[in-house]
Amino acid sequence: MALKATIFKAELQISDLNRHYYESHSLTLARHPSETDERMMIRLLAFALFADPLLVFTRGISTIDEPDLWRKSLSDEIELWIELGLPDAKRLGKACGRSEQVQVVSYGGRNADLWWKKTAPELARFDNLSVWNIPFESSRALAALVERQMQLQCLVQEELIYLTLGETSLEIRPDRWLEAAQP
Repeated sequence: MALKATIFKAELQISDLNRHYYESHSLTLARHPSETDERMMIRLLAFALFADPLLVFTRGISTIDEPDLWRKSLSDEIELWIELGLPDAKRLGKACGRSEQVQVVSYGGRNADLWWKKTAPELARFDNLSVWNIPFESSRALAALVERQMQLQCLVQEELIYLTLGETSLEIRPDRWLEAAQP
């Protein structure tokens, strides 16, 4: 018998001072049996960073032709493709060809550093690709926040992300490894 996804609910209040985006989102996150708490919380953080009324979680891990999150136009064109982890250059090349903008949110400490060192030369040719890295300590601290019902506040200001759940607050400073060319 196949294991089922575990359902998590998150009330996410976002104040993104960089993009002037101020909204609350009621989110349902289905954590695949093979997904860790860390990865699920990175998904939630990616949602907060790129939040938009049309941004949605996809089928993710269980589907090879979809990213973890995407935003489609009303005419079903992919405007934003968001990958998590350490995707290979070939997959990102396909994503860059299918979407106006591609964002990678990597994590994993030393593994992410090694992935970037190996993959960066291949990725530099994509004008619509940005790569962020969440430091190891931050991704582990995010995983420690997991609850089945979460009420989170997220403040994005300049290069910092402040995430609060109850009495716990995290300050996350992602590394910007690659920035897309401005349109």
